[in-house]
Amino acid sequence: MTLAITGIYAAALTALYLLLSFRVIAVRRAQRINLGDGDNPDMLRRMRAHGNFAEYVPLGLILLLIAEQQGTAPLWLHVTGLFLLAGRIAHGVNFTFGLKSMPLRTGGMVFTFLSLILGALLVLPL
Repeated sequence: MTLAITGIYAAALTALYLLLSFRVIAVRRAQRINLGDGDNPDMLRRMRAHGNFAEYVPLGLILLLIAEQQGTAPLWLHVTGLFLLAGRIAHGVNFTFGLKSMPLRTGGMVFTFLSLILGALLVLPL
């Protein structure tokens, strides 16, 4: 069995993680912030977008991988992976670009939570 579906989402999420990382680095360099947020609101937003991503994505990918290893139907794997990817894009864009759109931030978390809930349900031995 190949684990191609999880790989697709792992690769896409890695690209997003790198983008979020580079946006943190850009402010660090421009503002000469060595450690922490330097009391810079833009830096804090970018750090939290990056940190929030790092807090949620590993669990989502682990659940997706387990579900794929258990032979879950590809449709459900893609739905779970797309929810996670869409949620992280929406949340990351909202935070890292300092948008004031609460629906984008909220929608990002809703999709992230839906992916985690669906992933958890898919791996339960029912």
